[in-house]
Amino acid sequence: MNEERQGMQVGFVGLGAVGAKLAGSLLRNGVALSVFDLDPAPVAEFVARGAAAGAGAAQLMRDCDVVITSLPSPAASEAVLAEMLPEMGPGKIWIEMSTTDPKAIVDQAARVAATGAVAMECPVSGGCHRAATGNISIFAGGERAGFETVLPLLTLLGRRVLHTGAIGTASTLKVMTNYLANANLLTLCEALTTMKAAGMDMATTYEAIRISSGNSFVHETESQLILSGSRDVDFSMDLVLKDIGLFQQLAEDHGVPLELSPQIIAMMQDGQRRYGARAQSDRMIERLEEASGQSVLAEGFPQVLVDDEPEERGYEVTVSR
Repeated sequence: MNEERQGMQVGFVGLGAVGAKLAGSLLRNGVALSVFDLDPAPVAEFVARGAAAGAGAAQLMRDCDVVITSLPSPAASEAVLAEMLPEMGPGKIWIEMSTTDPKAIVDQAARVAATGAVAMECPVSGGCHRAATGNISIFAGGERAGFETVLPLLTLLGRRVLHTGAIGTASTLKVMTNYLANANLLTLCEALTTMKAAGMDMATTYEAIRISSGNSFVHETESQLILSGSRDVDFSMDLVLKDIGLFQQLAEDHGVPLELSPQIIAMMQDGQRRYGARAQSDRMIERLEEASGQSVLAEGFPQVLVDDEPEERGYEVTVSR
């Protein structure tokens, strides 16, 4: 084990779609890891791989140097923080990796600081397949000293790590990027369905987008799952609505009269009504398939996304000024 990680005990709370993959990167890289989740099944899987089972968030904070949380909602993050706060003090670090409310994390970090502990917000971006390989991107908000303390761990969890500034900045940028990704997904659904209705070959359509000014990260990942029929990007509609709702609230708080955002929210709400809160976000194309009578599928596309980029130790991204 590297000297920078010797003796460091890390707890991880939240072994969901993203959290389990992040925690897996720590375990794979030799970090002494204890885990907790309300669902005992993923905990048992991690114990079988060499992790210790935590009794709860409070116990992990009491016994570990660092506790990382990856949770599905701001409410869940607040509940877990309330459990951990009595166990916090000098030398303790909380790393919040959930996508959460920028205003809430500022208040939470202040309460953590009052105990003498350190809070860092470190949401991730890049998809579950890249979280699984340690190649995801990480936004890190908090004091520079705290950032430098946790950077060795962050470079195990992700490939590109950006220090965004004070607490709140990382969550602000994260909800913005999730808004952009979802907007792109909806435009791709419209583009692919229209091309299918116009008689275009869908594999050719995919390549035309990929090599053109219309290309994007979302196209190179989610369009493949749409065309294969898998439509399982490992991100559900309720989580999308949470994220884009946070972005809409951010705009309203700052007096920005958005036009596209409310329509995107309405479209996602319709998708959720049709297919269920836990339906995968890529199923949004089915609204258009049903309305147009098209089947937007093609041979040769994967059922599951796999990150084929070799895992490497991450690094800090510097901002050009």
